[in-house]
Amino acid sequence: MQNLIKRILGITVIVVLIVLAFKYCQFKKEDDSDMEYNTNLIQQQILNVGKLVVTEGHFSEVVTYKNQQKYFLDMLSFEKKALIVVNADVTVAYDLHQMKYDIDEKNKTITILNIPKEEIKINPDIKFYDVEQSKLNPFTGDDYNKINKSVKANLAKKIENSSLKKNAQNRLISELSKILILTNSMGWTLQYNGKTIESEKEFTEDLKL
Repeated sequence: MQNLIKRILGITVIVVLIVLAFKYCQFKKEDDSDMEYNTNLIQQQILNVGKLVVTEGHFSEVVTYKNQQKYFLDMLSFEKKALIVVNADVTVAYDLHQMKYDIDEKNKTITILNIPKEEIKINPDIKFYDVEQSKLNPFTGDDYNKINKSVKANLAKKIENSSLKKNAQNRLISELSKILILTNSMGWTLQYNGKTIESEKEFTEDLKL
């Protein structure tokens, strides 16, 4: 009788251990499945964010170009000049496909490693008016190169002092905040520049906008 009871107890213990082991494996499988789902969802969101964020602007300016060639100990000179009207389309863009990040599944942390710098493209349309020149001092390719270089330099200064870059940076923050919203909603942590990001304001401060 005692042997029968021992056998029954032994079988019961084995059954209980098998059930517990099965439950543990099932729980582990569900946990791994959830983790994989969350990771894939985050990667998909980052892929959706990873696009070219573009802000466009238009600038105009009028430039007077003059150049003088002197001969015979400066006794004789030949001048050329022109009124130049510049209309330029400017784009400021962030290619977020170049953004680098790391996903730590174990600690549920996304770390943004690098945010690309803005790309500024200036496409000027330059037109000449009131052109005055002589055969001894005509307009040449060198003049056009100098004018083009000077125009782009002046436009670059205007862009720095305008709201164009700031608007582009605001759009960048808006795109990055989509990642922040997703990570917060899923209980993950977003880090950048060695800090945990919890708001758009912290993004702005860390990007020094």
